[in-house]
Formats: sequence, C-alpha cells, structure tokens
Amino acid sequence: MDLAFIPSPSVGVVHLGPIPLRGYAFCIIIGVFVGVWLGNKRWIQRGGRSGTVADIAVWAVPFGLVGGRLYHVITTYEPYFGENGHPIDALKVWEGGLGIWGAVALGAVGAWIGCRRRGIPLPAYADALAPGLALGQAIGRWGNWFNQELYGKPTDLPWGLEISSDPAIGRIGGTYHPTFLYESLWCLGVAALVIWADRRFRLGHGRAFALYVAAYCAGRAWIEYMRVDEAHHILGLRLNVWTALIVLVLAVVYFVVSAKRVPGREEVVEPGALEERAQREAADGGADAESTDGDSGKVSVEKAGEKPAAEKDTEEPEAEKAAKTEKEAKAEESAEDAPDAAKDAADTEDATDAKPAGSGSNKKS
Repeated sequence: MDLAFIPSPSVGVVHLGPIPLRGYAFCIIIGVFVGVWLGNKRWIQRGGRSGTVADIAVWAVPFGLVGGRLYHVITTYEPYFGENGHPIDALKVWEGGLGIWGAVALGAVGAWIGCRRRGIPLPAYADALAPGLALGQAIGRWGNWFNQELYGKPTDLPWGLEISSDPAIGRIGGTYHPTFLYESLWCLGVAALVIWADRRFRLGHGRAFALYVAAYCAGRAWIEYMRVDEAHHILGLRLNVWTALIVLVLAVVYFVVSAKRVPGREEVVEPGALEERAQREAADGGADAESTDGDSGKVSVEKAGEKPAAEKDTEEPEAEKAAKTEKEAKAEESAEDAPDAAKDAADTEDATDAKPAGSGSNKKS
C-alpha cells in the first residue's frame, strides 16, 4: 500500500451547462497569457513598445497550436489514420496531444510574419520571449495531469503519480513517475537560467532563445526516456529523444557561431520606440517641473514688511531714475537762470561806468 502519492483528478472536464470546461485547455491558455506577459516586460526593457509582443503573438500562437498538433498527429498517426483509426479525432486538440517541437517550429514562422509586418528583427523578439516560453510550458504541462497522460515508469516513491485504470484505452492503474511534473519543474529552472544569463552576459541576436532551446532539450531527453506511453523508436530510443538531442546540438552550434559573428546585443529592437519614450519622459519631466514651481510658489512665506527680491530690483532702478531726473531738472533750471544772471551783471556794470546826468562841472573860470 502506498503511503503517499500525487492523486490525479477524477475528471478532466467540467460542464457549465452545454459548455465544457477542460483542464487541459485552461492550462494551455494560462501558459500562453503568462508567457506573453513576461515577454512583454522583457521587450519593454530591451527598448520596445508595450503591446508589440501580444500583437506578434496573434500570429505566433495559432501557428504554434497547428504546428504542435501536426507534429503529434504525424508522429503518432495510428489512432487517427491507422487501422480502426478515427481521422476526425485529429482535430480534437482539447483531448491532448501537442508536440512542443512542432509548436515552436511553426510558431516561429508565425512570429516571423508578425515581425516582418512590424519591421522587427526576429532574433531580438525570440530573445525577449524565451523565458516566457519556458514558463508557459511549465504551466501547460499540468494539462497532462488533468488528462492522466504522459507519465513515466512505475514507482513507489512518495511523489509517485496515481493513475486510474481505464481498460478502454489499455491504461493500467498504479503509481508512476510524474514526468509532467518533472518537465514542469525543469522548465521553471530553464526560465530562471535564461533570465540570469541574459542579465549577466547581455545575450542578443537570438542567443537567449538558443540557450532556452538547448537547456530545455537537455532535460527533455532524460524525461522522455522515462515515459512508457506508445512511441516510435529508432535504434532503441524514442523518436522524441532523438529529436531532443539533434535540436540540442543545433542550438549549441547556433549559440557559438552567433557569438563569434555578431557579439553583443542589438541596440535598437523596434524602430522609433526609444525616441517616443524619450519624448514622453521629456514631456513628463516638463510637466513635473511646472507643477513643482507652482506648488513652491504657493507655499512660500515672506517676512512681514519685506518686499520680494523682484520688486526690490524693480524699485532700485526707479529710484535712481528719479534722482537722475531731479538732477537734470536742477541743471536745466541753472542753465536757464545763467543768461538772466549774466544779463543782470552786465547791466549793473554798465550802470556803474555811466556818469549820472548833471554830474559834470558847471563853474565859470
């Protein structure tokens, strides 16, 4: 008897009237939203506009869902196109079955289309989105828990996953390795690794995305090896193990070659975004300065009887002007009085020199 284990949900879908609410679909949707949210934050930090990541995701997400489903159906075609298969079931994405390899590959095509329409370099966009992709995968993997699928080999460990029996699909009940949980935790570690490395080494030109791919593939290889669900084998290894190893090598090669050819990080990731941000900050700074000046003018208190400096500066020139005017008036008055004074002096001198009438001698000799 197992003393501890991780229970599986008794049902993977809840009906809200005629509308089915599936746990698998909810996990995928939440993972997409969280990935876009984190990608948007990183894009803004890189110098892009807010909302650009979501606009491009409108192209990338549908392409990714189609690519993920195509990969699953092609590599596991028996239930759909094999003997006694049901082709229509290939369209039932909500029942599970999305291959991450196809999702990333075709999702990149959708992202490329969106980036071309916005004039944005795809490698820079992929770098900003890389940790968000890992975080979205970590959340999306819990959809497998709702569907009781993609578990590992039997185990009696305390964190073993309880799987219920279902003879209709050949499922045997018991406790198994929760490979969905292993991959979810691994993806959280990958997201943290990419964020740390990007801050530490300023990864650019697609290298943060390459690091995400390489790190994810390294974990997926050993997790995939533990799974017991039906899969095609090549040389004794599951197809997805080979895929993980090949993609891992390609990602490492890209990382090394890119670092040699274009070291550093892109200075501009979205044309015009930095200029718009600088203009907004300048406008906000001007508005703040005006607000500060207005407030300081209101709260300033002057001493009683003391006039402001501006008024003092105004009064001093006026006083000097008044004094100057008074001096000029006196000078003009003096100038006007000078001729009169000179005339009076001249008259006085003439009067002194002239002899008064009858002043001559009238005596006879």
